[in-house]
Amino acid sequence: LADLKKALNSSSQISMNISLAGNNFFQVGNEAFQYHVTPGGSLGLNQYAATYSPVREQYQALNGVLAHDHDHLFEAEYANIMSRAISNDTLLKTTLAGIPAYSNYFPVHAPETGLTRLQGQLRMILRLIAARQQLGMRRQIFFCSMGGFDTHDAQLTEHASLLGEFSEAVGDFYDATAALGFAQDVTLFTASDFNRTYSSNGKGSDHAWGSHQFVVGGAVQGGQLYGEMPVTELGGPSDTNSRGAWIPSTSVDEYSATLARWFGVSDAEMSVVLPNIGRFARPNLGFLG
Repeated sequence: LADLKKALNSSSQISMNISLAGNNFFQVGNEAFQYHVTPGGSLGLNQYAATYSPVREQYQALNGVLAHDHDHLFEAEYANIMSRAISNDTLLKTTLAGIPAYSNYFPVHAPETGLTRLQGQLRMILRLIAARQQLGMRRQIFFCSMGGFDTHDAQLTEHASLLGEFSEAVGDFYDATAALGFAQDVTLFTASDFNRTYSSNGKGSDHAWGSHQFVVGGAVQGGQLYGEMPVTELGGPSDTNSRGAWIPSTSVDEYSATLARWFGVSDAEMSVVLPNIGRFARPNLGFLG
């Protein structure tokens, strides 16, 4: 998807794929690369723009090495990545210096723990969206993550706490996009590689199929469930075995196609983004207006 639509950001130096949670498979493309940012800002060389010795001379020497012609493919690509990272860091630091921190939109809900990791990631995403014009962005794709859901133990207490943390952070983010006037142009969606079994293992639950996802944004036809609820009967018609590993009623392809269409992917392009979409009956689930 990013490969198809990156031309819309032709005036931007920074990739439309920005990760707040390190390397991930979700943002791997043939041409569009991942650009990593932390909740505190961009990653870069300390004092790269310094004008005093010996720091200035050190970085001048580094620039000279990077500018050399490199016959070895790995050396050449390393130099390209390094040069791009230095340039992106300089641009992003300069741009974000003029964007508010938006701390008022992300209150500390639990004083004993402070701002959560997800809140920090979403706050930086909010700032990067607010800087879209300065960065020359017409499309942006962000990746953030939240762990802890591998609840083989203590699920009754941990799962409720995790969902509370998720709800507060996403609620803060949506309220901020609405207050800043671009909620209609921002859609947040969740993804997970597995669900949990309906039955207990004695302490928590084990890995399973068929889960539920959240989609939030001004363009979302919200307040509804899309798809079919499973028959919550162990060994019943929705169970793949006897543990409550539900058979999904909706495919990841259908879910993704609905999001991709909102993002601007045409029907003719959809099979490029999702090669298996033709196997499913509902390429548009209708949850985005």
